[in-house]
Amino acid sequence: MKKISYTRTGGPDVLQLVEVEKVEPAAGEVRVRVVVSGVNPTDWKARQGSGESVQLEHPQTPNQDGAGVIDAVGPGTSRFTVGQRVWLRDAAYQRTDGTAAEFVVLPELLVNALPDGVSFDVGASLGIPALTAHRALTARESGPARLAPGSLAGQHILVAGGAGAVGHAAIQLATWAGATVITTVSSEQKADLAWRAGAHHVINYRTENVVSQVTAVAPHGVEVIVEVNPRANLGIDLELIAHGGTIAIYVSGTPDEVSIAARASMTKNVRYQFVLTYTTSEVQKANAVAAVIAAAGDGALGVGDAFGLPIIRYHLDETAAAHQAVEDAVVGKVLIDGTSFDPGHQARDAQAAALAPDGDAW
Repeated sequence: MKKISYTRTGGPDVLQLVEVEKVEPAAGEVRVRVVVSGVNPTDWKARQGSGESVQLEHPQTPNQDGAGVIDAVGPGTSRFTVGQRVWLRDAAYQRTDGTAAEFVVLPELLVNALPDGVSFDVGASLGIPALTAHRALTARESGPARLAPGSLAGQHILVAGGAGAVGHAAIQLATWAGATVITTVSSEQKADLAWRAGAHHVINYRTENVVSQVTAVAPHGVEVIVEVNPRANLGIDLELIAHGGTIAIYVSGTPDEVSIAARASMTKNVRYQFVLTYTTSEVQKANAVAAVIAAAGDGALGVGDAFGLPIIRYHLDETAAAHQAVEDAVVGKVLIDGTSFDPGHQARDAQAAALAPDGDAW
């Protein structure tokens, strides 16, 4: 079988296509034929490392997310059968084998059934983005622990950077759960993507006044803000958040420090919830997985042009280029097709690749 491997941290050039023997699954494990591997910022950041290039103790295969077909099951494994369609999460977190491979062996806990009618492209796009979005949307103290249709009815949600993968998933999940969704973007092209994702109100922060536009929709403030750029946006967030509301932050950028206005936050009893999907509690992760499966099954988490998240495709031997595209902040979802399985996908979307990166600040 073929897989991507790297032995040192560094740029995309450290990624190499290698040939290895297939591994048999042990008790509690399954082997998955990877049809599509999803690429997220966390994947290139893990590959890049935090400084000078470092030699790894063991070769590493990148990418957390993916979708495919059960190829073999280990002894005593009863959740899955050979031939079953599945989606994968957290594959490379504290493990050496990610989804940038023709086959991957995983603990069955990290494997979930793909609902009937849900494509492999959607399955490979769920993991990091949708699970992060779910935690952000459920971080409010008085909010639901698990999203479901109607669970956010009557609430106003503000999603910063609605053209990004997590922002896209947050729009879709919040809309599915019954919220009124407001999002911000930096161009008319990205506004079109946000509308397609299902947002009810889209604000171009470069040409419109975010505070006045949001206040017109939610005069008493928004209950939850899903925030991608706190360094730039927290001041406005504090103006827009409702009393007792939550600002859920899933990235801080560089430099890492964030300044918070204490008195204004105290006055509104604001909650700041930082989100890293890897380290959420078992209960929070289980709730997120269950909700994401339900939403996907309802058709609420579509990807592609029609759903506001253009797909940019690569083959397995082009994984370095796929990582570079995500590192360059291409707008859309970067997916890698396995070389041993041809799902009949179309060519990569050049229009998505041509879109400028989203600045995220208001």
